Amino acid sequence: MGRAFEFRKARKMKRWSAMSKAFTRIGKDIVMAVKEGGPDPDSNSRLRAIIQNAKSVNMPKDNVERAIKRASDKSQGDYKEVIFEGYAPHGIAILVETATDNNTRTVANVRSYFNKCDGSLGTSGSVVFMFDHTCNFRINAEGLDPEEVELEFIDYGAEEVFADEDGILIYAPFESFGAIQAALEEKGVEILSSGFERIPQVTKPLSGDKVADVEKLLEKLEEDDDVQNVYHTMEETEA
Repeated sequence: MGRAFEFRKARKMKRWSAMSKAFTRIGKDIVMAVKEGGPDPDSNSRLRAIIQNAKSVNMPKDNVERAIKRASDKSQGDYKEVIFEGYAPHGIAILVETATDNNTRTVANVRSYFNKCDGSLGTSGSVVFMFDHTCNFRINAEGLDPEEVELEFIDYGAEEVFADEDGILIYAPFESFGAIQAALEEKGVEILSSGFERIPQVTKPLSGDKVADVEKLLEKLEEDDDVQNVYHTMEETEA
């Protein structure tokens, strides 16, 4: 198995377990998708993907429809995607993805978390190169063999395919998202969820109090309503 498999395995038991946080995150994704491509999922592939993700976390259909309706209202403000880069204690690189309607607030909050936890907020480009930007799809595994899926979708950019108890996962470079989504839909393959992740190229093992120092910063970041995702280079385990 490759890095995507190990990354997914390590993160599975962590972060984003709170359903309310997941709903907030998807709600912002819906607003950004509708503002960008309109409220019709048939003609808006990004919105179509987000609706699939909403189903995967059991977000009620009424919630999704209300979010689309609100996003279609011209008075509804938009969210801007902003990335923050920096270091936690012990040399662990941190990359924070946010969606904000008030950049001043978000910058101030993120900077305060780094400062309070003995980290340092860096400049743009300071750590992003340490992560591979990937896309992923979880598909219904019924009647499908992971090896055959990998062979079939390698021409569309798939780099790693593996199965777990929830389906088959396809990982590819960020730029391959559209091609793979279109191919899956054309072939009638059920997409359970999809998204983007940043996989660290190299991780650093820590132990004991050092792990706790980094976790303190990660928790503060992830509790912030403006934060969508947090990635880091600390070696993670399932424990």
